[in-house]
Amino acid sequence: MKSLAPIFSAFLLFAIVSCNAQSSKNIKIIDPVAFKNEITATPNAQILDVRTPEEFTVDHLQNAENVNWYSPDFSTNTTKYDTSKPVFIYCRSGKRSHLAAEKLIELGFTSIIEMEGGIINWTTKGLATTAEKKQL
Repeated sequence: MKSLAPIFSAFLLFAIVSCNAQSSKNIKIIDPVAFKNEITATPNAQILDVRTPEEFTVDHLQNAENVNWYSPDFSTNTTKYDTSKPVFIYCRSGKRSHLAAEKLIELGFTSIIEMEGGIINWTTKGLATTAEKKQL
């Protein structure tokens, strides 16, 4: 039995690494400036803000739609989006968007573009949100 332990350990490690690599290969994490540029270059971009409705109301990216990660209906609420087209996703700091991106892969989405650092990083870079437009 002892001789099987290294083989089992190697197999388990391979399985864990394979599963993690499989989902993340369809998730591209990029900085806010590149995120903005990719949105601009994508006709009819699907932009998901996975924060709460309250956070979304305060400010969000232009043309983003709110799909609350904490909602029990998150999966159902994503069915209106095209799984074969890129989905741009962000949250406040990047934690929720990463979890949501992994879930979207499970739901059959083939290309997820996740903004590194969330809307906090976006505003730190001096990029505009709807909050600036409300002030005008």
